[in-house]
Amino acid sequence: MAKETAKLKVTLIKSAIGYNVQQKKTVEALGLRKLNSSVVVTDTPVMRGMINKVSHLLTVEPVSE
Repeated sequence: MAKETAKLKVTLIKSAIGYNVQQKKTVEALGLRKLNSSVVVTDTPVMRGMINKVSHLLTVEPVSE
């Protein structure tokens, strides 16, 4: 049987305009394109690191399945 992986719902609540180019690219790499857009990502150390880099622009909530 496949192991259950934790998921996180990430929502862009603040524009990346005026922030570092690296932060803009991180937001884009998370799959967030427009303000108030949301994506569901797996809870991995890589994703956690990306989220922490731009945490001031996002809201994160766990997804229960």
